[in-house]
Amino acid sequence: MSQAGRSADISPQQGSSMHHDAGGARPEVGAVHPRVDAEHSKVDGMDPTVNPVYPRVDAVHPKVDAVPWEARTFQGQRAGIVTRTAANVIDSLLVIGVLACGYAAWCAMRFLVNPKKFSFPTVSFLAALICGGIVLFTYFTVAWATTGRTFGDQQLGLRVVNPGGDPLRWPMAGVRAGICVLLPIGLYWAILSPTNRSVQDSVLRTSVVYDWTVRRRPPPRISRPG
Repeated sequence: MSQAGRSADISPQQGSSMHHDAGGARPEVGAVHPRVDAEHSKVDGMDPTVNPVYPRVDAVHPKVDAVPWEARTFQGQRAGIVTRTAANVIDSLLVIGVLACGYAAWCAMRFLVNPKKFSFPTVSFLAALICGGIVLFTYFTVAWATTGRTFGDQQLGLRVVNPGGDPLRWPMAGVRAGICVLLPIGLYWAILSPTNRSVQDSVLRTSVVYDWTVRRRPPPRISRPG
């Protein structure tokens, strides 16, 4: 068959389509091939009804940690003595509350056993000091070995990390808690330390850094303040 005959067999619609392709006309803006869109959705796990070019900007993953805008310049830096003292005050008040609850429970038990001869028990200062030290040691150890922060640290955006920037392991957390309980004044060595480290931090090479994130991960950087 001649070339002219083959050309005659082409329908007007096909010819128009061929002419449109040969002319290099641009496809409609925003048009996405259905097969390509389906494959993109399968690969990325996206909703096929969402345009992959312009996804929903309000879709936020529930585990994303939002660092306050004002705190981003301090994120990962070592904390100063004022912030650390405030966190310790909060923790001390918490421990005092736990001891008070324990004393109240002890009194209630004595009252239930013998209500006629009940009297408030007298606790010596040494006994209260020992009980407080035990509670504080346990509290510090568990907090630093699990989340890296106590309740006071959480309120002020602090976290205790090891030299690699990770949360402490149980042995190191226990040693650090013991030093803090036996030598609380060692915290104020951070005033003289150029790296804001207390006595326990200098011995164990740990750091107390600003970290407002929720997940157990090291902050992006650890640097000297200022």
